[in-house]
Amino acid sequence: MLETERLLLRPWRADDVAPFVAINADPAVTEFLPGPMSPDAAKALFARQNALYEQHGTCYFAAQLKATDELVGFVGVKYLDGVLPFAPCYEVGWRLGSQWWGGGLATEGARAALRHGFDRLGLDEIVSFTVPANLRSRRVMERLGMVHDADGDFDHPALPVDHPLARHVLYRLRSR
Repeated sequence: MLETERLLLRPWRADDVAPFVAINADPAVTEFLPGPMSPDAAKALFARQNALYEQHGTCYFAAQLKATDELVGFVGVKYLDGVLPFAPCYEVGWRLGSQWWGGGLATEGARAALRHGFDRLGLDEIVSFTVPANLRSRRVMERLGMVHDADGDFDHPALPVDHPLARHVLYRLRSR
């Protein structure tokens, strides 16, 4: 478990399923994804996180607000293998319910996740990526000290080339 001033980043529990499904069904939250997630798709993403934690010692952790114990979304560093042009690698990512945007929680949680990746896991580099129009996430990446790697920008292979969300910008952060 990782702890920040306001958040606990922890493994997922069964009682997280319902709020996680609700967060992923919100059109504002999924604006830069292909669309709101169905309950089954959200449950599958949920199930993958603890499996990733067992395999790699890290995942997108459940982000719980310490003051209220509410699940606000996820934040973490997860292992990526597969079809992305820069994989295998580790990615820092976050997804918060829209009611928690704008208060610095994504940056706060991601800083803790990066420390976990570099200090505990001994990673040399962590990446992050999003669509160019997702300025909120890009600002978080920049606040974290990540650098845009324009030569690494790519079309996401899970989307058709002509899809409006296919193009992604890549950010990198090296261990210090």
